[in-house]
Amino acid sequence: MTTKNILVTGPALAASATQYLEENGYTPIHTPPYADSETIANLLRETKAVGIISRMGRLDAETLEAGLPHLKVIAKHGVGVDNIDIEAAAQRNIPVVVATGANAISVAEHAIALMLTAVKRVLPLDDSLREGRWEKPGFSGVELAGKNMGLFGMGAIAQATAKMAKGFGLNLFGYDPYANDDVFAEYGVTRCDSIEELLAISNILSLHCPLTEQTRAIINAETIARMPQGSYIVNTARGGLIDEAALVAAVQSGHLAGAGLDTFAVEPPSVDHPFLKEPAIVVTPHIGGVTTEGSTRVSVDAATGVVAIAEGKLLPAHRVINRTLLADPAQYVQ
Repeated sequence: MTTKNILVTGPALAASATQYLEENGYTPIHTPPYADSETIANLLRETKAVGIISRMGRLDAETLEAGLPHLKVIAKHGVGVDNIDIEAAAQRNIPVVVATGANAISVAEHAIALMLTAVKRVLPLDDSLREGRWEKPGFSGVELAGKNMGLFGMGAIAQATAKMAKGFGLNLFGYDPYANDDVFAEYGVTRCDSIEELLAISNILSLHCPLTEQTRAIINAETIARMPQGSYIVNTARGGLIDEAALVAAVQSGHLAGAGLDTFAVEPPSVDHPFLKEPAIVVTPHIGGVTTEGSTRVSVDAATGVVAIAEGKLLPAHRVINRTLLADPAQYVQ
């Protein structure tokens, strides 16, 4: 018997998304935050869920197998699918749907906030003033206007970041081998032919690429050394893009003046994580896209994607991230 249960790997969805599911006859069932694979697998067996909205926790091959034969679709609550084995999903004829661009503005705003907080030394100055020190004598800050911002990746979030960064007078450069030239032209971003070229000119490097085996730890001791002395790194993408020990070492040596990071290689991080001991590193708990507005759009996109596939309807090709791996993508994409 086919159920109409949807497993949400996380504690909440936007109310409008829950309403949409229920109006279409589907029942959302939530896991605890950051549930382990065994818990998710057990819930898939118990609920016979036809779909998953993936927020927290990993969906590996073994977990997906536990969802068969009922599981028809996975919708990522966002765009980063490094927690989902998309090949294993395709092998089981399960399309993986993403909410492309739904939280781009929110994440871009957070990238700009991290940049400003790190470059303007907002947190250490705030701390020192609260501790009774007036550090204006001898202080020398950094002006952003005229500096170079490098965008690693030119998707929807990078595009929104570029639009905002222009207002600060930053010169924009970007690297993305998969983006068309007209995307760079539209946002006034000078195209770089290699990551090495981008690094060499970036006073601020903002990461916007997916985490793959090719990009894992791509920001490491060697690549950081290519950046100008006193530069900054902002990461609102995935923590695994950065060799964390190398970043800390570069900050401690002074080669990097600081960083603004919304993601960690392992989340949540340990209480003694080295990032937390460096005042030049600004950290937030992966909440760049967690705004009322952004989360609502993402939740609704995920919910509509799940229902569409479960009901045998087609989605635009860019929404199905593993379409090229599916045996018959015409079942799912327009």
